[in-house]
Amino acid sequence: MLTLDEIQLPIKEHLKRFEKTFKASMQSSAPLLDRITGYLIKQKGKQMRPMFVFFSAGVSGGITESTYHGASLVELLHTASLVHDDVVDNSNERRGFFSINALWKNKVAVLVGDFLLSKGLLLSVKHKEFELLRIVSEAVEHMSEGELLQIEKARHLDIEETIYYEIIRKKTASLIASCCACGASSAGADEDTVEKLRLFGEKVGIAFQIKDDLFDFGLDDVGKPVGNDIKEKKMTLPLIYALNTVAKSERRKIINLVKNHNEDTEKVAEVIEFVKSNGGLEYATERMLQYQQEAFDILATIPNGGEFKTGLEQLVRFTTERKK
Repeated sequence: MLTLDEIQLPIKEHLKRFEKTFKASMQSSAPLLDRITGYLIKQKGKQMRPMFVFFSAGVSGGITESTYHGASLVELLHTASLVHDDVVDNSNERRGFFSINALWKNKVAVLVGDFLLSKGLLLSVKHKEFELLRIVSEAVEHMSEGELLQIEKARHLDIEETIYYEIIRKKTASLIASCCACGASSAGADEDTVEKLRLFGEKVGIAFQIKDDLFDFGLDDVGKPVGNDIKEKKMTLPLIYALNTVAKSERRKIINLVKNHNEDTEKVAEVIEFVKSNGGLEYATERMLQYQQEAFDILATIPNGGEFKTGLEQLVRFTTERKK
């Protein structure tokens, strides 16, 4: 499998320039905000979302100045959502760093998230990127709905497979879909191409989330089962499938463990073993690869694209073959 550094070679110079424009878009006259946004920039992740924006623009007509605006807008709103998520989840860590709420408390973290959202809005208005703003705003709307739907269902642990897909389509896939749609729109693509790439991104996003679900049934750095989703009472695809393969009495027993014993390491390990022994991991992997193939099928309908299309294909494979 290629590394992200190898995949991004066709757009490497664009990403370098993007980093500078993104950093500039976060600047503030308030010293505390500057200190916090500087800290956020140091936590730079894999840059997969900007990569989807640039590659999608490349296959849709070419990277333009508008593409940089789209990438910055997506990253601003995505970063804001992560800061807010850490407050909601009471999380003290993000990408190996202390979270903003852990260092500066919840009030500051919420305000920082609001600041980043406003920066995204102002960036769009300043450059008259109203279509890009519409695309990304819809994604933020769907992300919020997905989170709330997950919270609602977690209370009863009654998520069926169709509801699970609805949650991850909104919560995770909508943002990657918006990256691809923004890229296509920024290149001046017609509505049909923009929609194709939006749907392509949605399929990739669903596959990406299923891969994350599978990680939770693996091992951590010291060889112990992870089980974080179980501890948080999240009903993921491997567990949902396994529950649907057993008798009602067994199903009730496992749901009870997730609901009432999710802090007990031995009970969590029992749930993990239940999922493994009832085909949950195999089924989830099969579905992940199905969504990956559906993404490839959509991409194949877009003519030409050259190295940018190859880059998108490699990026999709990375999402399903990554080790963490």
